[in-house]
Amino acid sequence: MAMTEIRPRGTGHPGYSETHPRTARTARAARSLARTACATWAIPPETAEAAALLLGELVSNAVRHGQGPVVRLKVERTAADRVRVAVIDRAPHRVPQLQDPDPCALSGRGLRIVDEVSERWGYDLIGPTAQRCAKRVWAELATRENPS
Repeated sequence: MAMTEIRPRGTGHPGYSETHPRTARTARAARSLARTACATWAIPPETAEAAALLLGELVSNAVRHGQGPVVRLKVERTAADRVRVAVIDRAPHRVPQLQDPDPCALSGRGLRIVDEVSERWGYDLIGPTAQRCAKRVWAELATRENPS
């Protein structure tokens, strides 16, 4: 079982982070983490489901194209009206590329889904310029809190 790290952020909302094995089963844990964080922040269910979908797709990409035994999952509230989900893996040389898959292909649509569902997405290389050791692939959603 993963231990969830909770840290306060500048927005006054905590950020959530977990480390999991780089396996397909981690997508389920990622979706659960996104839903839990959004529920804690009183984010509307449709936005929580979108965050869960995005984080699951990012994990699937990291499992397929990443390296290393683990991935780091993050769910943060970067502003009062923003939720960011991210996956960190150990493959800085394999950056995400949006593609148009063959309609008959069984895979290759993950980033297309991320592009359609998120307000914006991207990646950051981690580590000193000469020795990049990881990458963070992220996606952001606009949000609002549920009215009480």
